[in-house]
Amino acid sequence: MPGALIGWDMSAALAMAHALGIDTLIAAELLPEIEAVMVRKLNEQMEGGRDG
Repeated sequence: MPGALIGWDMSAALAMAHALGIDTLIAAELLPEIEAVMVRKLNEQMEGGRDG
């Protein structure tokens, strides 16, 4: 799918978690699950915008 989102920059996401004082081990466990949902939903939104 042209223009699809395929994922996040996890290094940047973990650096942001660290900067916010969030335990990076916990963030490393949770971020892939969050990323999967966000990527799927954003791609659905982008695809819906092309149809309308």
